[in-house]
Amino acid sequence: MTITRRNFNIGLASGAGAAALGVFGAQAQAPSFEIIAAAGPGGGYDTLARTVQSIAQELKLVSDVQVINVPGAGGTVGLAQLVNQKKPNGLLTVGLGMVGAVILNKAPVTLDQVEPAARLQGEYQPLVVSAQSDIKTLDDLVKKFKDDPGSVTWGGFGLGSPDHLVSALVVKAVGGDISKMNYIVVGAGAEMLPLVISNKITVATGGYAEFADHIKSGALRAIGISSPERISGIDVPTFKEQGVDAELVNWRGLCGSPAMTGDHLAKADEVLTKVAASEQWKKTCADRGWQSLHLNAADFKTFLGSEKTRVAGLLKELGLAG
Repeated sequence: MTITRRNFNIGLASGAGAAALGVFGAQAQAPSFEIIAAAGPGGGYDTLARTVQSIAQELKLVSDVQVINVPGAGGTVGLAQLVNQKKPNGLLTVGLGMVGAVILNKAPVTLDQVEPAARLQGEYQPLVVSAQSDIKTLDDLVKKFKDDPGSVTWGGFGLGSPDHLVSALVVKAVGGDISKMNYIVVGAGAEMLPLVISNKITVATGGYAEFADHIKSGALRAIGISSPERISGIDVPTFKEQGVDAELVNWRGLCGSPAMTGDHLAKADEVLTKVAASEQWKKTCADRGWQSLHLNAADFKTFLGSEKTRVAGLLKELGLAG
């Protein structure tokens, strides 16, 4: 065929159209992600990962999301897998507990090696005592501790866990010596509840949802909660409004692999922002007793940096880290 100016222009226009279609097609292509839930099935990290998976797929924000469970060492086994795989679409559930676990387990990898993608949710923690306890208020607890630190047993999850940290923050805020705390590792849920309800443990803490039914029934008394202000629907005074400047949220979120940078990180940030703004997410938070605490990638990076500094300092004061 003889190439005339008209044929050439038609061909050029067709080629440009195909190129444009290719660009827009690429832009329209929904991303896929692989989320490592740094705990076994049914745990907090697993529940968060599968909630994100479900909502992102329902809203058609992704082409695919796979969730794999990699439990162990407070989440640091999953952290090592994410860092070593270096997948540009790899994500990991992270949380306050993992910040401490990295230090306590002397993990070969750290949260400095990952890319913060989004903080998503958290739980504020009450201090609870048995209905049989002579401790009626936070002031009563503080007085008892100051009179005889060893007489107060603080029950919670493992050493250096969010439970341990929130208890230490309260003691520290009232001028007490956190190295003198009689902290008892009693686990959570079914392990903890009988001990605190029967008054065998002076005071305990955990996520509010763990205790909600027993607080409502009157078996437990909540004497304060670690939120910055009163939480709608929860009739428990904050530590701060009782003159104790202590605040902590057991937060969780997602971080990307070292290879998740540039466009990959921006896309993850965008997807997670849309998930956190959805009605499905709001309903899930209400049903599970979570607080929706979304921070985008940039703000989460700043927040995570401050949390690492705070947790490292507390663990050192508790004698759990050098």
